[in-house]
Amino acid sequence: MNILVDTQAIIWYAENNPALGKNARQAMDDATNACYISMASFWEMSIKINLGKLNVKGLSLEEFILEVEENGFSVLEISKAHVLQNGLLPLHHRDPFDRLIIAQASIEDWYIITSDDAFDAYEVQRIW
Repeated sequence: MNILVDTQAIIWYAENNPALGKNARQAMDDATNACYISMASFWEMSIKINLGKLNVKGLSLEEFILEVEENGFSVLEISKAHVLQNGLLPLHHRDPFDRLIIAQASIEDWYIITSDDAFDAYEVQRIW
């Protein structure tokens, strides 16, 4: 199964935070699943790191991305199709990064790991 992991979920996974849902952690640990992190998540993180609102394990963003990739996660780049789909989504969710992640999962027909139940308003399959 292909899974797109949202920003908070990958941070909680990296920090081994118990707030990460049991089903989410199992899906991320399952070697038969292909887990992806959107470039939108890294973009969001870069803003929060720059503002001093985020510190993940004392790593720079570059170091964090490298750690994520070394742990078997792939990076999903943002395509024109993703951006166009984002523009078609109803405004159930106002966070621009989450909306882009929803659009990507919709276009790719992938599951999403997120604790955010606002994602349920869209035609995506959420794991938590």
